[in-house]
Amino acid sequence: MNYFEWFGLPVAFLCDEAELRRRYYQKSKALHPDFHTLADEATQRDVLAQASINNDAYRALNDADRRMYYILNLYGTMGEEGQNHVPGEFLMEMMEINESIMELEFSPDAATLEHLRETVENLADALYQEILPTLKDFDPQSIDLGQLKKIKEYYLKKRYLLRIQENLSKFAHRQDNT
Repeated sequence: MNYFEWFGLPVAFLCDEAELRRRYYQKSKALHPDFHTLADEATQRDVLAQASINNDAYRALNDADRRMYYILNLYGTMGEEGQNHVPGEFLMEMMEINESIMELEFSPDAATLEHLRETVENLADALYQEILPTLKDFDPQSIDLGQLKKIKEYYLKKRYLLRIQENLSKFAHRQDNT
């Protein structure tokens, strides 16, 4: 089941979210159990299964990160869990940030924490600006494996930066509670 086909939308990393929402609600209304109370049991089960697909499809496509992951899986770009690796050169770039985070563990400092937060946010923004043309140019009719590889690398880097941001939020929370 291709979720984009389910909603009658083209496969796109940057989709029209308002149109997605409209089609989701349209299907939700048509699949609502109240409209099928007089149907036979098999039809009711089928409608319930379709309503479940509708909800799953919307959850997968409504969020940009989930949509990206879904598309990468759709085209077989993502490997099994544990087989996707952040590029080594990126990890080397992150080494200084990670070392600073470890230092925060032992010597909390609000200024350092804020500097790290800004640095990571700026890195995330720069990564997005770099990949944005590739996301816009994606054409599901002529799949470019180079494009998909770049998007996968972006996705993995972004996930890595999100984990760093989560760690920094934990430090901020600890400082607020002291």
